[in-house]
Amino acid sequence: MRPTALVPALLCAASLVLTFLCLFAGHKRDFMENFHLVTLNTSRIGQNLLNSSTAGNSDNPFSVLLHNITNAINGEIDDIAGDLAKQLGVEDFYSAHILDYCYGSYVPGPLANATVSKKQIHKNVTKCLNTTAGYEFDPTAALEKSLADNGVNITLKELDWPDDIQKGIKTVHVLQKIVFGFYCAGIALTFVALLGALAAIFASGRLMALINILVSALAWIVLAIASAIVTVVIDKSSSVVNKYGKPIGVEAHRGAKFLIITWVATALVILASIAWCFECVIGSRKRRQSAYVGKQG
Repeated sequence: MRPTALVPALLCAASLVLTFLCLFAGHKRDFMENFHLVTLNTSRIGQNLLNSSTAGNSDNPFSVLLHNITNAINGEIDDIAGDLAKQLGVEDFYSAHILDYCYGSYVPGPLANATVSKKQIHKNVTKCLNTTAGYEFDPTAALEKSLADNGVNITLKELDWPDDIQKGIKTVHVLQKIVFGFYCAGIALTFVALLGALAAIFASGRLMALINILVSALAWIVLAIASAIVTVVIDKSSSVVNKYGKPIGVEAHRGAKFLIITWVATALVILASIAWCFECVIGSRKRRQSAYVGKQG
């Protein structure tokens, strides 16, 4: 019996649960929505057009729409921009996850004011789409779908949607496909490490400890690569959107909570490997002590 093997077993089990959550967070409505990769805030899209000299041009597709909105609302430009997004059929946010993306609205509103604080604002998910392995989050396609579904004869080009956003996101798509494979491999290796730790409870010996060191170390390497890639994906995509999207009222929010759980899962499995190293050293000392006592006897 080796009861100390329960320690790495529990560490591997915890890492396995967190890695599964990384993979399936947001795969359905209201399931860990806040653990997104990136959230696109489009609640103020079109704010650049409100002060545009072309807004009053009869040839501009926004002429009548903007005229009706500005006459109906006697508020600040942020309120008018928010109503413009609703008139266009654009959701307040689009959040990307490993397997899909979700969209919805901010409740009670997208912006804090005198009566609503920032902490009181939360996401209300309307729907989640594309629960598939290796999918690519395409913000341009998501927005175009919203415009088409609403039946508004307005295109992203007319909203001054920057082409640079799409170019930047394309560089992320390859990484997004790779990261899914690494998470799956990490889950498989962590599961093997968990089984090895459970088996080691009933089987002593240095060989078993060495095998568990190897398997848990491999699981750590794979999860570390997955976490590193997804960190790059989050940073790159959010920086591209914020750089080119802010002038038209679009911004991105990094998935800080997702980064926390993916790196904690990675840390737990390397702790399991370190625990096996200690187990290996302690086991060797015990065997030497037993041999020494046996000789004296």
